[in-house]
Amino acid sequence: MTVELDNIDKVFFPDSGLTKGDLADYYRRIAPMMLPHAKDRPVTLNRYPDGIDGVHFIQKAVQDHYPDWLDRVTVAKEDGELVQPLVNSADALVYLVGQGAIAFHVTLSRYDRPEHPDRLIFDLDPPDHGGDVDDFAPVVAAARAVRDALEAVDLTSFVMTSGSSGLHVTVPLDRSADFDTVREFAQAIAERVADAHPDEFTTAHAKNKRGGRLYLDTRRNAVNQTAVAPYSVRPKPGAPIATPLDWDELSDRDIGPRRYHVGNIFRRLAQRDCPWADIARRGQSASRALERLKAWA
Repeated sequence: MTVELDNIDKVFFPDSGLTKGDLADYYRRIAPMMLPHAKDRPVTLNRYPDGIDGVHFIQKAVQDHYPDWLDRVTVAKEDGELVQPLVNSADALVYLVGQGAIAFHVTLSRYDRPEHPDRLIFDLDPPDHGGDVDDFAPVVAAARAVRDALEAVDLTSFVMTSGSSGLHVTVPLDRSADFDTVREFAQAIAERVADAHPDEFTTAHAKNKRGGRLYLDTRRNAVNQTAVAPYSVRPKPGAPIATPLDWDELSDRDIGPRRYHVGNIFRRLAQRDCPWADIARRGQSASRALERLKAWA
C-alpha cells in the first residue's frame, strides 16, 4: 500500500529543517525496529499539525475520517468505551504522521489482556527536569540502583533514553500478574531503592516533599496509562528519539536523554543491534518477584 500524504514539505522541526515528509520517511524506515514494541497496544498520539512550534494536543480516539484499513480497538474506560488506533504496520505509522502525529505513546499491556501488563516501567527524570548532560548523573545512578534492586529478586531489566529528559527502566513480564500486583511490586522496589539512598532518591509524588531528590516514578503501571514507544520521535528540538540502550552505554560520558535523534539513529543501528531485540521473549513473573521481596521484609 502507498500512503499519500499532504504538505510533505511542511517543516515540523524548524531548528533542523526536518519536514513532515522526512518524519514519515523515518517512521517507515524504523518500523521493523519499532513495531514489535508497539503492535497490538492502544496508541495515544501527540499531534503537532504545524510542527513543534505550533498548536499541539493529545489524541486517543480514532477519528471518523480514518481509513478502514487502520487497525483499531475498543478500550473500556471509567465512563464508557473509547475506540483507539493501533500501529500494527509501517503504513499506520506513516498515515498518522500525515495527521500531524510526532510521538507515539502506547499502553503497557496488549489489547487482548488489558488488565495484565507485559511491561513494568520506572520513569526516571532529573530532579529539575533539565535534561542536560550535566544533571544526568543522578538519572544514571537511579537507573543502576533500580536495576540492582530488580536483579536481587532475579528480574532482568532493560534501559532506554526517553528522548525527553530521562531514562526508562523496563521489566518484561509474562502477563501472569494484573496491574494491581505489578504496581505494588514496582512501588515496593522504588521504596527499597529510596530507603537505601535516602539523600538521592525519593518516592514522594509531591514536588515540595522531594527536597531536590530524584523521584522514582512508578505511576505509569496502571490500566490505560501509557509510555513513549521505543524509537518514537519526541517533539523537541533536534527530533530526539526514545532509544533502547545496553546497560554498559550508561558509562558513556556523552550519554543523555536526547543523545540519539533522527539524524544519527540509523548510523547507530548499523553499528549495534537493537539492545531490546529479544525483550518480548524475556517475560518474567512480577508475582514471584513480589513474594521474594516480601520474604525479605
